[in-house]
Amino acid sequence: MIKRNQLVLGNKNYKTITEDIVHLLEKFPPKNYYIGLAVAVVLLMVYVVAQGATAVFGMGLQGVNHPVGWGTDIITFVFWIGIGHAGTLISAILFLFRQKWRTSIARTAEAMTVFAVMVAGTFPIIHTGRPWLGYWLLPYPNQRGPLWVNFRSPLLWDVFAVSTYATVSLVFWYIGMVPDLATIRDRAKHPVRKLVYGMLSLGWRGTARSWSHYEIVYMLLAGLSTPLVLSVHSIVSFDFAVAGLPGWHATIFPPYFVAGAVFSGFGMVVTLMVLLRKLVPVFKDYITLDHMEAMNKIIMCTGLMVGYAYSMEFFIAWYGGSPYEGFIFLNRAFGPYGWAYWIMVVCNTVIPQIFWWKHARRSIPIMFVVSIFVNIGMWFERFVIVVTSLHRDFLPANWGMWKMTIFDAGAIIGSFGMFFTLFLLYIRTLPPIAIAEVKPVLPVGRDGGHHG
Repeated sequence: MIKRNQLVLGNKNYKTITEDIVHLLEKFPPKNYYIGLAVAVVLLMVYVVAQGATAVFGMGLQGVNHPVGWGTDIITFVFWIGIGHAGTLISAILFLFRQKWRTSIARTAEAMTVFAVMVAGTFPIIHTGRPWLGYWLLPYPNQRGPLWVNFRSPLLWDVFAVSTYATVSLVFWYIGMVPDLATIRDRAKHPVRKLVYGMLSLGWRGTARSWSHYEIVYMLLAGLSTPLVLSVHSIVSFDFAVAGLPGWHATIFPPYFVAGAVFSGFGMVVTLMVLLRKLVPVFKDYITLDHMEAMNKIIMCTGLMVGYAYSMEFFIAWYGGSPYEGFIFLNRAFGPYGWAYWIMVVCNTVIPQIFWWKHARRSIPIMFVVSIFVNIGMWFERFVIVVTSLHRDFLPANWGMWKMTIFDAGAIIGSFGMFFTLFLLYIRTLPPIAIAEVKPVLPVGRDGGHHG
């Protein structure tokens, strides 16, 4: 019989678990928290200025041109949608498979999903050039005669897929927090704090009937979320796969995009967990090296899947015999943007292979650096897919180059400011670890455990 390591360290009991997790909510956070929040807010202001200027003065401020009509906004939109995939995978799929190691990281992964989708949703709205008419993307009875959205367009499928994904993820995240919000309500001393958390906890009393209903709803939402992991990024890949351009119309795109999304999502989860362990040292007892190692194994596995997809794209281009398809992939690797292609390959397929060594999988500095490289590489993957197929198409007379402007850079860097601002506010106001899910994984019969 295999003896598994403990999921909660430090000889905790029910009381100490509650106090450790709500500590950041009830006490003043450390100085590092305010420094991080200040940096995130400054980057958020950069994002607001860059995208606000683009909305007011037009898309000409960014590097998009003819023939590269898709640029930073679409690249970064696909990137952030991918980031959100690990949250649903950890919280829904691993819950259905009864993987108990997910308990300490699921809450923050779910929050990451919600915040990443919020950031992603702003980019296509800005990219339309008229964000104040963004509501036209929704099909609703209108006074514009026979003018409706094009239901055959994958861009509209994106609207349905992303909005559904955001709604289900938000509800799933919130429902999972209800018992913990009631715990904070019962500990609150200030009347306003008690009122706010009392409203958010929906009158939770912790009775057997409440728990029964909660578990049924949570199971149903997990089952509803699971197909979204596959469907959302598959539909995002259709933006490219249903087009006629060489390098885009490939049936490998849906599974390739899903694997890449899980890959980049877990990279961001590792980044956030390392920061959370650093910001709140007591969380090291809950987010253990075993949790981090399990996520690193998934990063290594999905990195191999992504690398396989890269090689198969070249094989399919050769096997198909289309000169245009063959040219596009040679252009990706050895053309003007070849540097971006090789950054993508090194970051996504070479660097994660260090996790074959157990020491690397359990080293916090190594996994943090690798997680940063993973997300750099995944942004460049979307860059390579978008730009290299557009800048050189069928006619040499139609070729052109895409160059990043300061507004492109502001949108990319600033989007991380928006994400981390939301994340830092979240860990200050809501429990970042699921109290009600961590307690049941304590060893039964241990002093201070179930019989404590």
